[in-house]
Amino acid sequence: MTLGLINANPVVHAKKERIARPEDHHAVDALDIYDFVRDIRDPEHPYSLEQLSVLSEESITVDEKLGRILITFTPTIQHCSMATVIGLCLREKLKNCFPPHFKVDIKVAPGSHADEDSVNKQLNDKERVAAAMENPNLRQLVDECLYSSEL
Repeated sequence: MTLGLINANPVVHAKKERIARPEDHHAVDALDIYDFVRDIRDPEHPYSLEQLSVLSEESITVDEKLGRILITFTPTIQHCSMATVIGLCLREKLKNCFPPHFKVDIKVAPGSHADEDSVNKQLNDKERVAAAMENPNLRQLVDECLYSSEL
């Protein structure tokens, strides 16, 4: 991963219990999305985005009528160099899992990152995302975060 930890001592929170959903639940809501992405491992630490409070159910909004999903995440520090990697992980995890009519926007929470505008622009530009995911080293890092069973 990285040679030196940018945030060597992150605050780690307990995982929340999963909420059982009825079998006939069909609408996409924030809890569905959160349950799907909460276990993504942080690129720098062996903890999930949920455990580091990078992501919460409240940071996800779904407008089923307009077909929009907005995920707002909060990096653990303002100079987090892994913010774009976290966003790429979220985008990759959601890519083929929800109806194709949904548009997914991923942003860092306002005021939570020193390069907020730049990170948001990168994460929501299809061409930049595609180019980033063609980089084998970045692809490997994203895959490690998505498919890690260490949590």
